[in-house]
Amino acid sequence: MTLAGGVTKSVAWPENVFFSVHREERDLVVLRGIEPSYRWPSFCQAVISVARATACEMVVTLGALLADVPHTREARVTGTATDPELVARLGLSQSRYEGPTGIVGALQDCCRTEGIDSVSLWAPVPHYLAAPPNPPATLALLDRASGLLGLDLDLSRLHRTADAWRTKVNEVTAADSDVRGYVDTLEARYDAELGTESSDTSWGANLPTGDELANEVERFLREQPEG
Repeated sequence: MTLAGGVTKSVAWPENVFFSVHREERDLVVLRGIEPSYRWPSFCQAVISVARATACEMVVTLGALLADVPHTREARVTGTATDPELVARLGLSQSRYEGPTGIVGALQDCCRTEGIDSVSLWAPVPHYLAAPPNPPATLALLDRASGLLGLDLDLSRLHRTADAWRTKVNEVTAADSDVRGYVDTLEARYDAELGTESSDTSWGANLPTGDELANEVERFLREQPEG
């Protein structure tokens, strides 16, 4: 809702939009929008109807989840698929998550029951930087999706945006010893899981609220040119 002089000027209703992208490698049907708050089965059936009408060979969804990961490391994209053979064929790093799901999980299950191949790619986002957008996570997802779909995407601009975002976050974390100590702990755990370092991964730091960090990052994002 927007206001003018304390009076309601307009209300922008959220919507989900399909559009086509024609490329030399393959055509794409893209759905852009927001997660519906209710009537998920009807929403999923609407998506499936578009997939069938346009003869889509595969449904690919992109998502992000809050995780105990540092912003200083590359996002490790994981994936799920409608069957184990598809996971193996696409070389996906399998997600071990089980629990509550969102519309992405519901849609993938619908694809499975309808016999449509489906892949879901997920990027972990630092929980202390929960407010979107997160350029490094977006970059990781698009990079993985481009390889999956055989697309040659120019992500150079997004690389620069992700680098600038990390630089700004580094400046903010360096000014707060508690946050910096917590990030160090996350880095140690991340590196230990990759087997690149052997270090203590105990959780000795107190969890920061991240309010000042989030405000600084949001201010940085607002200062970026439109688009």
